[in-house]
Amino acid sequence: MSYEVLRYLHVIGATVLLGTGAGIAFFMVISNRSRDPALIAHVAGIVVLADTVFTATAAIAQPITGYLLARAAGYPLFEGWVAVSLLLYLFVGAFWLPVVWMQIRMRNLARTARDRGAPLPAAYHRLYRLWFACGFPAFFAVLGIVWLMLEKPVF
Repeated sequence: MSYEVLRYLHVIGATVLLGTGAGIAFFMVISNRSRDPALIAHVAGIVVLADTVFTATAAIAQPITGYLLARAAGYPLFEGWVAVSLLLYLFVGAFWLPVVWMQIRMRNLARTARDRGAPLPAAYHRLYRLWFACGFPAFFAVLGIVWLMLEKPVF
């Protein structure tokens, strides 16, 4: 596979990670503001699906295309901006994996509340606050990775 094709796939993957993450956050926040268990259950179901189809696929592809690009360009993997990018990628993953579980749990709690005609339980609200807080460091770390990819600073 040519360097240009690899670079294209890597940029698409980064775009998907950033765009899906921002979109998921937006829709979860807006639906949560409604306090409507039916709406939240529906949106959270779509969010879980989007994370599975788009985010997980890109998250798997990124290190593969990144490795192949670094090797083709002659960048050492464990030095400089590439090493910092890898550390940030692991940092993002440390937030993303629990967030996926939280989204599934929030979806299930909202479905149960919807089916019972009840308000969202306290457990949902606790998870939502934690989910919201986890989004900020992960999102800014992804922005940092994109900056590193573009600028390739020398450390």
